[in-house]
Amino acid sequence: MAPKALTGLLERIRGPRAGLEGEDLACRHLAAQGFAILARNFRCRSGEVDVVAKDGAVTVFIEVKHRRGSAHGAGHESVTFGKRRRIVRAARIFACARGLSESPLRFDVISIDEADGRTSIRHDRGAFDVEGA
Repeated sequence: MAPKALTGLLERIRGPRAGLEGEDLACRHLAAQGFAILARNFRCRSGEVDVVAKDGAVTVFIEVKHRRGSAHGAGHESVTFGKRRRIVRAARIFACARGLSESPLRFDVISIDEADGRTSIRHDRGAFDVEGA
């Protein structure tokens, strides 16, 4: 088994499906909150959105961060300005392609953090705006 220091690197090398477990947990959390899942892993040249959902009339673009330890901080802390901008660009393309340009949009972050054998889910609604701030 690989040392803990290499675990994160190995997950990145394994590719985009490495976060599937976290996204599954996030989707179950969202469904329990009454969200309707529209899409998962929407990718385009401009970026990627982990989960797209409807919360009433609002289309919500959700970044999911799953951390198996606290060595690099909580998951929500790792959504940088550059990452937020790529999410916003991808969200605009998704909304335009699906005729959602006139509906309200929101950007959320779900952080799934595991520590001491416990899993906590943090859902930050409206974590950033269309400017990435």
